Amino acid sequence: MLRRFAGGWRPSRLDVLLSLAVTVAGLVESFGRQGSEPWQIGDPYPFAAGAVAAGLVVLLRSLFPATALLLLTAIGWAVQVAAGHGYYAAWHFYSTLILVHTVAGAAEPRSRRGLAGLGCVLLAYAHLQTLQSNDAAEVLIGAIFVGVAYGSGILLRRQIDQTRRLAEQTARLEAEREERARWAVAQERSRIARELHDVVSHNVSLMTLHAGGVRRLLGDDRARERDLLLAVEQAGREAVGELGLMLGMLRQTETETETGAGAGAGAGAPSPQAGLDRLDELISQVAQAGPEVRLRVTGAPRPLPAGLSLSAYRVIQESLTNVLKHAHATTVDVVLRYAPGELRVTVVNDGVRAHSAGTGGHGLIGMRERTALHGGELSAGPTPSGGYRVLAVFPLPC
Repeated sequence: MLRRFAGGWRPSRLDVLLSLAVTVAGLVESFGRQGSEPWQIGDPYPFAAGAVAAGLVVLLRSLFPATALLLLTAIGWAVQVAAGHGYYAAWHFYSTLILVHTVAGAAEPRSRRGLAGLGCVLLAYAHLQTLQSNDAAEVLIGAIFVGVAYGSGILLRRQIDQTRRLAEQTARLEAEREERARWAVAQERSRIARELHDVVSHNVSLMTLHAGGVRRLLGDDRARERDLLLAVEQAGREAVGELGLMLGMLRQTETETETGAGAGAGAGAPSPQAGLDRLDELISQVAQAGPEVRLRVTGAPRPLPAGLSLSAYRVIQESLTNVLKHAHATTVDVVLRYAPGELRVTVVNDGVRAHSAGTGGHGLIGMRERTALHGGELSAGPTPSGGYRVLAVFPLPC
């Protein structure tokens, strides 16, 4: 108990409220029922002092429940000795009920602490029967109230324990969900890095080959230009080699993530060099699996960087894969809108229920990563008609 005081223990608002209720009601009873009749209080001061002491015990009830009940029993006995028998204070009875409830909720009844608390409850109840002359009905009524207070304390403690367990389980599941999401992001970024490695290596290799071809076409009188182009060739070969060393280990990663986003029924798994130029092939494969897929291109198409074209293709591919897996759609509309400064990719299906992109294969996570890679934004959600829409906006240089 002293350690809890030293640790900055403070009574709860409920403790303060109950303490004030016991103290004030006890003082009102002590001085409000003063008189010479048998049902009145002859000397109010012992009862008033007892009410104040009982209020203090109730205030500290959470620190030592069983000891507090014993102290209250001793206070009741001392008040009766000081004031004489003849009047039983009501504040003592409802203070006893409060502490019985507290003792029952402090420990499991079958534990040592719980059994000790039960013993204190029985002792307090036995003491209640000695404070005035009670008939059988009064004894039974007292037992009912004490039993209800004890039982409600047990039920409250079990409810609190269950709530705590559920909170811990929820926190654990949330932590696991966040860990799985981080793992999915890492896996998707690894896959994107592998694809971009192929794109960058391919383009750098082409640059190196072109530089070598131009160097060979130059005559001996262009030695300076030949040396500069030779340096470009060497830098290109070194860059390709460094890319291989830095990202080559990604090739050893398991292919689960790579096939998870594009291995839908009929969707196929195109090569890493896939892009919007292969969109017709993808749509025809998906259409063979069931739904009607309609492609519409608005605006003036323009050449796109290989990485951006690949990311836009993957967003469409993942959206169509989820349509096949979850949406039960009959028609799917794919719209590419070329606008000044941006490319909008929209995939809308009329499925009877919204497909859960990302629930199992973390599809939404992959699409968001690919869109954010190019500084774009992605939104996904149900449509008012009951289908599902995926919209990716990729910024384009003007």
